[in-house]
Amino acid sequence: MRIYLDVSCLNRPYDDQRQTRIRLESEAVTLILERIDAGGWRLLSSEIVRVEVAAMTDRERRRRVQALFAAADDTIALTEEVFRRAVGLIQKGFKAADALHVASAERLGADVLLTCDDRLVRLGRRYRKQLRVAILDPVSWLREVSDAPNLG
Repeated sequence: MRIYLDVSCLNRPYDDQRQTRIRLESEAVTLILERIDAGGWRLLSSEIVRVEVAAMTDRERRRRVQALFAAADDTIALTEEVFRRAVGLIQKGFKAADALHVASAERLGADVLLTCDDRLVRLGRRYRKQLRVAILDPVSWLREVSDAPNLG
């Protein structure tokens, strides 16, 4: 299983855990990262993840989030091809950074792009037939793969 985590997922374990939704998403992200560490799944990343994380003002959080994606199996640069695809996604209503995440995940051959961004999940659902990667939230996706006969 090839998994692309956007920055909202990488940040989730360090968000305020008093809200149930955030706690559930944090737990799901942690379980996914544990499975990646165990070698069962592969973590994919991109230059846009590095750019977004580098822009974080909280140094400690930035250091922690960098540590999470540092072990990515594959990382893609922001190539001309990725930018071209992102422009097409922006025309469909994706925000620029989200479009770059989607284009990168597609180019890397990710099975899923996981995000805690409801808007991105809705756009992923709306354009699922036009995308080459599924876009889901970590809790729903983990529930889905946990119910599947083969975990990948």
